[in-house]
Amino acid sequence: MAGTLAALFAASAAMADVTLHDKAALEVFLSSGSPCCVIDARSELNRMRTPLPDTLPYRKGLKINPTGVVVVVADNDARAMAVGKLLADTSKAKDVYAVKGGATTWRALTAGQATSGIRFVIPKNTCEQGVPLQELRY
Repeated sequence: MAGTLAALFAASAAMADVTLHDKAALEVFLSSGSPCCVIDARSELNRMRTPLPDTLPYRKGLKINPTGVVVVVADNDARAMAVGKLLADTSKAKDVYAVKGGATTWRALTAGQATSGIRFVIPKNTCEQGVPLQELRY
């Protein structure tokens, strides 16, 4: 029994925190310059209508190996949290931030990149750090 409880505690301690972040909290995070992996969990139709540059489209069974925070943009807050929990359970993400307000919030954050100093890294292999394919600096 004690071994089972210890295993459960160790498993829960290793899981990433999934939290809902509003625009102000995301601005603080992004201004820190920490690299992040941005997952677009919106419907396929919404992704085609209004693509979000520098994001990785979510699909069922997506496997990622992030070395930083995972940011999830979805059609609604509940979907962002649900996908965030799935990614937290199946990856070694440190933290998962669900974007409150979805694509509208994300666009508002990234619209001012040219003057804010925000940095996005396009990873070589699905959210893995190392030598990036491209790094955009504003």
